Amino acid sequence: MSNPLYAFPTTCEQTLRALARYPSRTAFSWPGGSLTYQGATDMIGRMQAVFMQLGFAPGTRVAFLTANRADTWCAGVAAQLARLSITWLHPMGSLDDQLFQLEDSEAQMLIVDGVTFRDRGGELASKATGLKTVFTLGPAAYGADLLAAIEATGSATARSFAGPDDIATLNYTGGTTGKSKGTVRHHRELGGFANAILADFEIPPTPSYLAVAPISHVAGTKVLPTLMRGGTVHMLKGFDPDAVFKTIEREKINFTLFVPTMIYVMLDHPALDKTDLSSLELLLYGASAMSPSRLVEGIERIGPVFSQLYGQTECYPVSVLRKADHDPKTPELFLSCGFPIAACEVRILDDNDQEVAMGEAGEICVRATHVMAEYWKRPEQTAETLKSGWLHTGDIARKDERGYMFILDRKKDMIVSGGFNIFPREVEDVLSQHADVAMVAVVGVPDDKWGEAVTAVVVPREGARPSEEELIALVKARKGSTHAPKHIKFVTELPMTGVGKVDKKVLKAGFWTGRDRMVG
Repeated sequence: MSNPLYAFPTTCEQTLRALARYPSRTAFSWPGGSLTYQGATDMIGRMQAVFMQLGFAPGTRVAFLTANRADTWCAGVAAQLARLSITWLHPMGSLDDQLFQLEDSEAQMLIVDGVTFRDRGGELASKATGLKTVFTLGPAAYGADLLAAIEATGSATARSFAGPDDIATLNYTGGTTGKSKGTVRHHRELGGFANAILADFEIPPTPSYLAVAPISHVAGTKVLPTLMRGGTVHMLKGFDPDAVFKTIEREKINFTLFVPTMIYVMLDHPALDKTDLSSLELLLYGASAMSPSRLVEGIERIGPVFSQLYGQTECYPVSVLRKADHDPKTPELFLSCGFPIAACEVRILDDNDQEVAMGEAGEICVRATHVMAEYWKRPEQTAETLKSGWLHTGDIARKDERGYMFILDRKKDMIVSGGFNIFPREVEDVLSQHADVAMVAVVGVPDDKWGEAVTAVVVPREGARPSEEELIALVKARKGSTHAPKHIKFVTELPMTGVGKVDKKVLKAGFWTGRDRMVG
């Protein structure tokens, strides 16, 4: 058992402390408004007072459906201070997925961004059976307006009632390999995440952070570190490349986070060469692998500001590939997911939880204070994932002599073809280096002869027409005939999950059911 006298300060306490340090600075800025550190503190205090009047039991789940907004982020802090736990619904999720999360988490309160999600919020409010309270930010035909409620409350001082054993967050996995699972973090597991990020990520001394990707997910993990450094969080409600370019130039943004598909759009955008991006010091990317040729292009045209993050809902962060590792002279490192952060113990283990030899393939396994406590209501999957005291990530990787990790693939995505184990990522890494390939995903397709046939689904670069034979020959030359795709399909786009990963479930379903509509 951990020492009850020792635990990280809760993140909600860390937030209040960060906000108290720089009262007159701008904490949040967005098109049409801003909020000072003092203003955020006041808003959190009044929201907490509203929540505490409702008398919910400690640990009650509060669900959020919101675009990037300062007030909904403040509401999340206020809920945690009041000993409630928060669960973010994916803003791009389907109605069914969002209803599943509300039911599975047993959420009793729902807080809806009444501008962006007014209609969807209404559907959820009418269909979710367990909800007792619904708040909207701004007036709607359902629920109570939280902004009006805090006006009526007057001023109230924010105070933390949360302890290390209270549940802080219930974040749901991306669901790329099956039904989404809730990951439980008490305040003791959540408390160290911001320190871990500040220790190993090259965040500028006074961050001017642009949050474009949803703050419900990894982009939100950079808000508290930014405030701890006395910076400003600039929020956009979605990825609009024109708005991104204008905001970086106007606000002198020095730090942001994108998924690779966003970077590709920016590199192909006519505004790139006409925009002053010289303020940018750190561009974090993650969620999926990035094409090495496009990374070189990004470094040449945007600057040596790229850094890759790696982690998962069950443990974030795990490793980072820093700016100095992004050297076009050593592009082989571009395929690495980086070097483990100081706050994590990381090993590559075999199926018997023994460490593999250097360069051998095994599963990335992690021990850290910020690993989840368990999967919500899933004891068997918890036991399997946390066996032997290690978080088993499901990512197969090898480690080089310096300790850098190279992900080969998800354990569940491995293709067995002609009796050989093939990791799709190895084939994708070869194909993505071809100049005519913009994006690629490799899956196993049922085959009478091979069991599964290696199949590459390729999005060509604009104006390019890569040849199927040439791509197959490239893999054959680099990896051998076993890895060479048996089929290549050319498509205009790949199906993506809401968090920017290629949705291989959807890709595979098209083949397995004989319906090629996703890829044909």
